[in-house]
Amino acid sequence: MSQQRMQLWAAEADIDEDVDLNLAIGSYGQSDRYDDVIQQPQIDEATLLAMQQHMVQQNAFAQIPDPVKAFIVHFHQAVLDNNLAEITVAYESGWNKYTEKFYSKTEWPEAEVIAPLVNDDPIFLILYRELYYRHVYSRLQPDIDDRFHSYENSCELFNYLLNSDGPVQLELPEQWLWDIIDEFIYQYQVFCTWRSKVRSKTDDELGMLAEGGPVWSSYSVLNVLYSLMQKSKINDYIIAQRQGKSPEEIAEIVGEYGQRPLYRQLGYFSIIGLLRVHVLLGDFTLALKVMDSIELNQKSPFTRVTACHVTTYYYVGFCYIMIRRYPDAIRTFVTILNFIMRMKQYHTRSYQYDQISKTADRMYALFAMCHALSPSRLDDNIANIAKERFSEQYAKMSRGSQDAGAAFEELFLYACPNYLIPPDPADPTSGAEAAPQLDATHRHLSLFLADVAAQSQVPTLRSFLKLYTSLGAKKLANFLDADEEEMVQEMMVVKQASRSISRVPGSEHLTAGGLLDGETITTSDLNFVIAENMVHITESTVGRRYAGWFIKNTERTQKILDDLKALPLPASRSHQGQGQQQRLPQAPDSSQVKGGGSERKVAWGGVKTAA
Repeated sequence: MSQQRMQLWAAEADIDEDVDLNLAIGSYGQSDRYDDVIQQPQIDEATLLAMQQHMVQQNAFAQIPDPVKAFIVHFHQAVLDNNLAEITVAYESGWNKYTEKFYSKTEWPEAEVIAPLVNDDPIFLILYRELYYRHVYSRLQPDIDDRFHSYENSCELFNYLLNSDGPVQLELPEQWLWDIIDEFIYQYQVFCTWRSKVRSKTDDELGMLAEGGPVWSSYSVLNVLYSLMQKSKINDYIIAQRQGKSPEEIAEIVGEYGQRPLYRQLGYFSIIGLLRVHVLLGDFTLALKVMDSIELNQKSPFTRVTACHVTTYYYVGFCYIMIRRYPDAIRTFVTILNFIMRMKQYHTRSYQYDQISKTADRMYALFAMCHALSPSRLDDNIANIAKERFSEQYAKMSRGSQDAGAAFEELFLYACPNYLIPPDPADPTSGAEAAPQLDATHRHLSLFLADVAAQSQVPTLRSFLKLYTSLGAKKLANFLDADEEEMVQEMMVVKQASRSISRVPGSEHLTAGGLLDGETITTSDLNFVIAENMVHITESTVGRRYAGWFIKNTERTQKILDDLKALPLPASRSHQGQGQQQRLPQAPDSSQVKGGGSERKVAWGGVKTAA
């Protein structure tokens, strides 16, 4: 038995040595026959990224305050119903209210986050993004992605309005429509300024600019504005309305798009936008030419939106300055500044009050420059305010001293718009910093200062001529420390400076013509003739304008009366029992009336009543 066991053990040893265990056991657990069945599921990168983004959006959605969610739902429903009253309240009040409360220093939730609240409505999400990016530009610092995406959203909005099958069934308040056009141009302006600062760009930003194509190009911006104007046929509408045509005739002229208030108002505001863009590009004549069909008066439609009203007058007045029509510029600024003063108490309630105030300050500076170059007594009240705000600069400009050029330059740089230089299409990163000599603002400044320098001797000459009715040419040349030839040249400059093309009030040009029309007028109260080596001077004195004086004091009295009416009536308190009851003042009885007779005069009201 022991031998058999020994043989068995020996046999086991032989088996260990001679048998291949791999053949006996096989590759159990090492075969890849069932790999397809048991391997882990593979997720591609795009799906994983989408899942992560969805989780981020869920977290962001959970962080939205409940009042904001309710506001967005209500806002969306108002847009769906085309309820202008509710849209106006949500836009002008609700959005600003929740911005101040929750998002004054941060972004609103992205459109993708709030999409479930509005059932992924693409039109409302486009409008929401318009508000979203406007908030980023006004309250925060936009990055390059914000600049590109805001342009893409603007393109989506205008493509929807212009390229849909027929007019879209959408109604928005006038204020929002103006803000859409205004913000579109502002973001274009900011992008051009940001792009010109090449040295502050990273390599990635320069690469994105090079590959970005026509993002915020001047051509695309002008194309949108002209397309809106042509789609709505707004010029034809204004002309037909001015000619007194019937509503049926107007509807036939303007077509299906021009009949819709949305397109008509966008087209109208696009004209104001083109005025602004052409000024920013330095084409002042074309800017005024675009406005041919629009009248500058208090009955024009743009006056219904205060920000549009102020913007229009600012850019029209600045155009007149740059084409040397200073009387028209003064008249334009006086009109709008008087309007702002009269409506100041209402402007304080507007969310755009700060912007309107800044624009008004810039117009006072421009008025001071015009008044120094072309003195007039169109409105003494506005002139006094301008002199108070810029007293030092105005004194230098009006005297024509050596510091006058510096004073003009200071006010010009403070009050002028931020001019733009479109980039070279072959090099989208080109700009003012790459070529400082092409800086648009200083280029227009140099042109303006050249005209100012040519008139630098005008104040001095006027001061001498006002002292005489006739004066020898040689004597006047001695006063000026110049020879007679130089003196004659300076006298011709004075003569030229006292003439200007202007839209004379009451003329046909003011009522029927465009802003570029006008007549040649004399802007100075001083005239002279040079004959036989003598200078003969005549001065026309303008009497005080009593109508303006009475109107100004009537308005002041009306304001005092309105303030008195707004005050609460004096109340008398009488103690009755444990509480107090306020009673309105009653008319005095007979014992309080001075004097008897058939009539009595009530002391507190000044009203005569029968006995």
